[in-house]
Amino acid sequence: MMRHLYTLAWRLALPLVLLRLWLRGRQEPGYRQHWNERLGIYGRRAANDEPLTIWVHAVSVGETRAAEPLVDALLKAYPRGRILLTHMTPTGRATGKSLFGKHGARVVQSYLPYDIPALVRRFVTHFQPRICILMETEVWPNLIRVCGQRDVPVVLANARLSERSLRKAQKLGKAIRDAASGIALVAAQTDDDARRIRTLGAANVAITGSIKFDVVVPPAALATGTQLRNQFGLNRHVLLCASTREGEEELILDAFKTAALPADTLLLIVPRHPQRFDAVEAMVGERGLTLQRRSALADGAAVSASIQVVLGDSMGEMFAYYATCDVAFIGGSLQPLGGQNLIEAAALGKPVLIGQHTFNFAQVTEDAIAAGGALRVADAADLMAQATRLLADDVSRRTMGQHALAFANQHRGATARTLALLPALDD
Repeated sequence: MMRHLYTLAWRLALPLVLLRLWLRGRQEPGYRQHWNERLGIYGRRAANDEPLTIWVHAVSVGETRAAEPLVDALLKAYPRGRILLTHMTPTGRATGKSLFGKHGARVVQSYLPYDIPALVRRFVTHFQPRICILMETEVWPNLIRVCGQRDVPVVLANARLSERSLRKAQKLGKAIRDAASGIALVAAQTDDDARRIRTLGAANVAITGSIKFDVVVPPAALATGTQLRNQFGLNRHVLLCASTREGEEELILDAFKTAALPADTLLLIVPRHPQRFDAVEAMVGERGLTLQRRSALADGAAVSASIQVVLGDSMGEMFAYYATCDVAFIGGSLQPLGGQNLIEAAALGKPVLIGQHTFNFAQVTEDAIAAGGALRVADAADLMAQATRLLADDVSRRTMGQHALAFANQHRGATARTLALLPALDD
C-alpha cells in the first residue's frame, strides 16, 4: 500500500515537478534540456556493439566525481563493455561529460527518469543494463522493484546514510523496507553507515570505505592550479572557502572584513551551486570588497593586488582551486546542512578547516581531525581566527597539510574492494 501511495504521489506531483524544472531553467538552461529522458521517452534504440551495459547512477556533481575511480575500474575490468551514466542535475551531467568524455562511446549519459514504474520500465527496456549501481544515497523504490522484475541486480556503492536521512527514509515505511531488501549489495563507507542501512532492511551489507579516497588528482588540474597561483601572486596568502552554501557566504565575508589576517590574504570563494554565483558577487560588492571573477580572468593575467576576493565561478576546477590555496575551509558546515567532503583537499595535502555541522560526512571528518589534518571551527569568526594562525605559521600549516595527505593515502582501496564484491558479469 505504501509503495502504491508513493507512486500515486509521484504521478500527482509530476506536473509541478516539470514546472519547477522549467522555472529553474531560467537560471540554469540545462534544466530545460533532455526532458524526454526524464520521462523515459527515447527514439529508436541505437545499435549497440557493446555486449555489456553497466549502469551507474550519480545524481549530481559530488556523486559523479566520487564515481570516477569506480567507472574507470569498471571500464578496465570489462574492456568490451560500456557505462550508462545517469544523473538528475545538469551540473552532474556536465561533470560527467568533463570527466568521462575521453572514453568516447564507452560512456553514455542520460537523465534518470522519475520514479514512476512505466517510466523506469521504458528506461530499462531501452538501455538493457545488466547491473544497476547507485552511488551513495540514492534509493528509489520503483526503480529497485522494476530492476528486480527484470533480473537486473541493484548495488548501492559508496553508500552513506546519516541519522537524519535514516529518519526521513523510515517515514516511507514498508516502501523503503521493500526497496532496501531488493538491493543485492550495499558497499558502505563506514560501520555507522552500514548499521543504519541494515536498519532499513538491507541484508547484504559490506564495509568498503569511501571510493573518494581513490580519486586521482588530474595533472591538468595541478597545472591549472599552478597557473592560478601565479596569477594570484606567489607572495599572497590564499584562503579557500570551498562548496559554500546559502547563508554561509554572508557570514564568511563579514568575518573576513574584520579578521586580523595577513594584509595580502586573498579570499577564494567557490559556491557549491552555480545558480548562486551572481548573488555571491552582489554580497561581496555590498560589503565594499573588491572582486575578481574566475570566468573573467584571462589566461596569464595577474590579479591586481587590490583585489580581496576571487569568485570561483567555473565548473570542474575544484582540484585546481585546492591546489591553489594555502588553507581550505569546507562549506556546508557553518549552517546545519551536513557539510561537504574534505577528502579532495586532504588528497592535495591542504590543512582543512570545517564547521560544526558535518552529519553527512561525520566519520570521515572525525577521522581527519583525529589524524591532525583537519580542525573543527565554531563559527565564521573562529574560521578566520584559525586561518589567521595557520597563515602566519608556516611550520604548523605545513605539518597539518602533511597529516591531511597521510590520512588520505591511508584510506585508499575502496574501489578495489567494491569491485571484488560485485555480482559476476559475463561480457
